[in-house]
Amino acid sequence: MTSSRPYIIRALYDWILDNECTPYILVNALYSGVEVPQEHVKDGQIILNISPTAIQNLSLGNEAVNFDGRFAGMPKRVFIPISGVMGIYAKENGQGMIFETEGHRPEPTDPSGSGNDQSGGGSAEKKSRRSKPPLRLVK
Repeated sequence: MTSSRPYIIRALYDWILDNECTPYILVNALYSGVEVPQEHVKDGQIILNISPTAIQNLSLGNEAVNFDGRFAGMPKRVFIPISGVMGIYAKENGQGMIFETEGHRPEPTDPSGSGNDQSGGGSAEKKSRRSKPPLRLVK
């Protein structure tokens, strides 16, 4: 399935605005493809106000968030791949969501329930098992 992150971002953005709060996004400024004003980046992250009064031409797409903003009076086009968005929350009360780092999801459990490995624990075998999730035919 596709990532649920863009759908959650859009839903929380609408929810925050409906509650008359200011939507902020937390961005990993070091993520590949992120285009943000680097002079405002701290510790590899940047927090951006994405309220309609602060920016123009907001696009909350399935692949990226982008908009036109002003930073220290200078116009700047901002582009953030969806995976670069670390969270979205309301400025006023902190309500929102911080996302897991993609690619670091917990491994699925073995559906057969045989969690003990009797083969001596070869590391190549363990790596192979981790890279392929168990599949079952469902009729």
